[in-house]
Amino acid sequence: MTRGGRTKDRADGSERKCIATGETQPKFGLIRFVVGPDAQVVPDVLGKLPGRGMWVSADRAALKKAASKGLFSRAAKQKVSVPEDLVSEVEKQVARRVVDLISMARKSGEAVTGYEKVKDWLAKDYAEVLIQASDGSGRGKSKLSTPYGGHYIGWLTADELGLAFGRQTVIHGALASGGLTHRVVEEAQRLKGIRENGAAGAAQKGKTAR
Repeated sequence: MTRGGRTKDRADGSERKCIATGETQPKFGLIRFVVGPDAQVVPDVLGKLPGRGMWVSADRAALKKAASKGLFSRAAKQKVSVPEDLVSEVEKQVARRVVDLISMARKSGEAVTGYEKVKDWLAKDYAEVLIQASDGSGRGKSKLSTPYGGHYIGWLTADELGLAFGRQTVIHGALASGGLTHRVVEEAQRLKGIRENGAAGAAQKGKTAR
């Protein structure tokens, strides 16, 4: 493990091939799966479970294709069973991973919440990432803009952000540069691809949501 929670695998730039699309890309853009002792496909979001890995792009359509077209059995070279809720389980685990990382950033002083605090960080160019709840008021969210050259995360719910910041619900948040921020952005991008309406939450930010 290196600074900011980045694993050695991430640092060495290793790539894997998606069994659904056939495309090769860095491992952080895919979801790893293994075959459990009961011959059932198991998501390995953290990439730590033992066994031969099968990789699928962090994209809802790719995950559905892999689950419904027998691609896991082909990749594993054996008959395997796929849980009916596999895609939703992957989404749940990745969302939890993003929440946990934001929580860690908050505890280390690299994240703040609350409209005024976020606005202050943005004004001082201290924030690298603007985070806003997908189910928050559009009018309220439009008053804050993505940092220049920074990132926008808008596909977590107010309840999920509440868990990350230790509150009941949260609408606005911000992350400073460095530390865990890069990892949060990457994991959030995985979630965006998996979450059914992931892109909708970022629509208001248009081209700045990159």
